[in-house]
Amino acid sequence: MHNRSRYLIFFQYIGTKYCGAVRSPPHQLNKTGIQNHIEDAIKKLRPVDPVLSTISSRTDTGVHALSNSAHFDLQRRNDMPPFPEDILVNALNFHLKTEEIRITRAYRVPHNFHARYCAQSRTYVYRIALGVNNRFLLPVTEQNLCWCLRNTELDVGAMREAAALLVGLHDFSSFRAVSSDMPFKNPVKMLNVASIQPSCSFMQTHFCREIPILELTFKSPSFLYKQVRRMTGALVAVGLGRISVPQMKEILEAKDSLVYPQGLAAPAHGLFLTRVDYKKTDLQISPETSEEQLVSTGTSED
Repeated sequence: MHNRSRYLIFFQYIGTKYCGAVRSPPHQLNKTGIQNHIEDAIKKLRPVDPVLSTISSRTDTGVHALSNSAHFDLQRRNDMPPFPEDILVNALNFHLKTEEIRITRAYRVPHNFHARYCAQSRTYVYRIALGVNNRFLLPVTEQNLCWCLRNTELDVGAMREAAALLVGLHDFSSFRAVSSDMPFKNPVKMLNVASIQPSCSFMQTHFCREIPILELTFKSPSFLYKQVRRMTGALVAVGLGRISVPQMKEILEAKDSLVYPQGLAAPAHGLFLTRVDYKKTDLQISPETSEEQLVSTGTSED
């Protein structure tokens, strides 16, 4: 039908009370997925057919996103024209109401566009608060949004040396979760960025005590299940002197998830998906109906 449109939406959420980005199974009643709520909001727009969305990045329970993405097809009733992008954003946010989920942008895209397979890269940031015994000592703006370490200092130099070992094309089997439900996914990944930098935050400017925040940034076309949290946990162990840089290399080169030290993975609540990038040419419907645009979750162009 001429008025059926495919949309790409970007959305953000605080993942604390959700079971992850994708929809929850029918038998799970205590927590729902972000996808459940987005599809419920789309349903309230009264489309001709039921709408199923496709999420680009499957974040885990408790993980947050400053920008995830999804696509879906929508046909309005009574042969009405497609929703303009800004109207769609406002309508979905209205129906999401008090959920900690917000649609930030929407784009009409070609009918063969796929939010997951067209993504060129994904960027995650892991936040660590130093010198804090537990999250209840953080300001309310930061609770459940970073990993609290009682240590006031980490050997950042050693962490950066270890992080450099991870950059490039590697078999990351050692950093794949043992309980992964995707055992046949190719473990060879290209990690473009693994950086460690101090963060300047609203909290540090206005809170009554200074709390250093470290941000670990990872960028890759795709990641294995819990790969970022396991890499983060290992790098923190290096910073604490529990693992040496040569031992980090041995873990990587072992290509075996059972070699990864038990209990070392970082908790979910410090992790943010911050960018999903696409080629501008993949987003063009036609020269007549769409201008060239680079859609990404940030302001820089990679």
